[in-house]
Amino acid sequence: MTSNGYIDLRSDTVTMPTDEMRRAMADAELGDDCYGEDPTVNRLQELACELLGMEAALFVPSGSMANQIAVKVLSQAGGEVICEEDCHLIHHEAGACALLSQVQLRGLVSNMGVLSADDVHAALRPPDPYQPRSVLVAIENTHNAAGGTVWPLDSVEAVSAVAREGRLPFFMDGARLFNACVATDTPARDYAAPCDIVTLSLYKGLAAPMGSLVCGSDELIKEGWRFRRVFGGALRQAGVVAAAGIIGLRSMIDRLADDHANARRLAEGLAAQVPDGAVDLERVHTNMVFFDTTSVGSSPMAFAGALKKEGVLAGAASATDVRFVTHKDVSTDDVERAIKAFGSVLAS
Repeated sequence: MTSNGYIDLRSDTVTMPTDEMRRAMADAELGDDCYGEDPTVNRLQELACELLGMEAALFVPSGSMANQIAVKVLSQAGGEVICEEDCHLIHHEAGACALLSQVQLRGLVSNMGVLSADDVHAALRPPDPYQPRSVLVAIENTHNAAGGTVWPLDSVEAVSAVAREGRLPFFMDGARLFNACVATDTPARDYAAPCDIVTLSLYKGLAAPMGSLVCGSDELIKEGWRFRRVFGGALRQAGVVAAAGIIGLRSMIDRLADDHANARRLAEGLAAQVPDGAVDLERVHTNMVFFDTTSVGSSPMAFAGALKKEGVLAGAASATDVRFVTHKDVSTDDVERAIKAFGSVLAS
């Protein structure tokens, strides 16, 4: 439960830093990161490289900035980025790809957020002066809007192979990559191997207060440094927050399994109270649960408002769905209370 007295299931971004993180932040060794001289930031970046098997990493303030740097570095103005139709790049970054990189996004239909290699291949543009050029293939793992669903490693490799065949770079928005790693028992470096750039968020399930990482080759990350400044994200004594990210990468990954177990229990508890299919248990791969409120004649906003009166916070994720997200600050007891509150709302 959060400090405001609610069981907060709106997002894993509401997590509070651990006591260990707070101590590390207070004691962090600092320097000027614009000179590459903050030793704590450097340690964080080195740790990310070690986990992903990549040459270089760049610490940035947010996940959206990380993604936008990746798109800018890997694409060309006037080109087309092939991605999934409900991905974060399309729906949750305020049109930044069009504004900052001057690219259009071509969203493809998927199976629970996972694109097929055949569909990606079919979307590659021919050498036609009347059509935009395909410049990048981008995926999201786990896929937020699909329900925190996981890309199997063989699907990542297959789509990457299509990109390589088309001589296109391949980017993974891995904001919640470690959830995928824990759910599938797949090392992060295996997921990263087919990618040119992988981005990671530190402030979701890993519970740091802020910060994301852009990871790739030395050459690409050098360009990333440039665009971090262009986009207004240059940092100085950033070790104060990077220290929490180090704790997140060292201590918070394995415990994501607890969030997944809580999400499964929540999903089953909700599904037992509503019409079949209103909670799709097949989509509960990690720490998210989606409920179709139209199945009980309600809107997501109205249902979330009623839940709030019962002490539970949830988010309206679409025109039909409420989203529940488990995280380190939601206990098993909180999950049981949320299931009970859900039943009270249905009864009323």
